[in-house]
Amino acid sequence: MNAIILCGGLSTRLKDITKDIPKILLEIKNKTVLDWQLEKLKEIGISEVVMAAGHLSHVIEMTVGAERLGVKLIYAIEKERLGTGGAIKYAWSFASRPDDPVIVLNGDILTHINLNDMVGKLKPESDGMILGAKVDDASSYGTLDFDEDDYHLKRFREKVGLKQPGYINGGYYIFTKFAQKYFPPQDAFSIEYEAFPFMENLHVYPSDEPWIDVGVPERLEWARDNWTDPKTNNE
Repeated sequence: MNAIILCGGLSTRLKDITKDIPKILLEIKNKTVLDWQLEKLKEIGISEVVMAAGHLSHVIEMTVGAERLGVKLIYAIEKERLGTGGAIKYAWSFASRPDDPVIVLNGDILTHINLNDMVGKLKPESDGMILGAKVDDASSYGTLDFDEDDYHLKRFREKVGLKQPGYINGGYYIFTKFAQKYFPPQDAFSIEYEAFPFMENLHVYPSDEPWIDVGVPERLEWARDNWTDPKTNNE
């Protein structure tokens, strides 16, 4: 299986916090977000990761280099803003085995999910799978509407502002090679708005495990105070 980490965003929500350092290198409990994510990927035997980088890519390359925690890092650096979909499309071209499935992680997500279980649920004939992260307050997110029998994704519901629990797009994806037929021909596009809505055989991996997007200051602060290592349950 191939792996891509999306780490080229401008991080506008974090403002001065990420003026000189990309989100992926922010520290949480003495580890960078990248370290947390590489540890998750190593659980499924990943030994090579394509870093879909752009903004502050030189900082990542200089700080991290070509290997981290025993994982080889390949840099796919955007020359212009490609959007989430364009970044995935471009980075996928750097993968060693482009016909194999690829797992994609947004570079600001921490979660305790069992990646082995998620990968095991992937249907080889499908387009892929989205992590459905359960949150207590989904008011600031769109939610996933999926079949409870086979977890087939029916549609994305736009955020409605109601403070209620829901399964949201958790920012972890697994795509098979079949997903690529839904990628628009242009270089820059949004995976959320220009590819996902057209995928006919996309499934959800619903999870109630701890999950957080550290891309806003208050969530980053919470994670720095409260995030735990699921292997040791130590802070």
